[in-house]
Amino acid sequence: MEQFIYKISTRQEWDLALSKGVYQGSKDDLRDGFIHFSKASQLRETARKHFSGQADLLLIVVDSSKFGPELKWEVSRGGELFPHLFDSLNVSLISGQYELPLNDQGEHVFPEEIAE
Repeated sequence: MEQFIYKISTRQEWDLALSKGVYQGSKDDLRDGFIHFSKASQLRETARKHFSGQADLLLIVVDSSKFGPELKWEVSRGGELFPHLFDSLNVSLISGQYELPLNDQGEHVFPEEIAE
């Protein structure tokens, strides 16, 4: 599977996680019982489907090799495998963090380092 996985988070949710040292997940994550992540190739569709036009977002990068069996790759949208973390995320495990600004068309602009 992919080495790096990605979480789109609101700044407010991520600031709370930083203050506690652990990310419990968004309200959707809490409802579903796991933290939703995406592969790089899935990010743009995830942003369009779940965060369309939403400003003040962050892209959190995590090395998937830091997890054991609590990270599961499960079939989801379009039959693709998505990474799901069945645990909280210790914020010390993140590999990077990027802002996700909106362009003039209201679409999220992803960092050039994140290949599709």
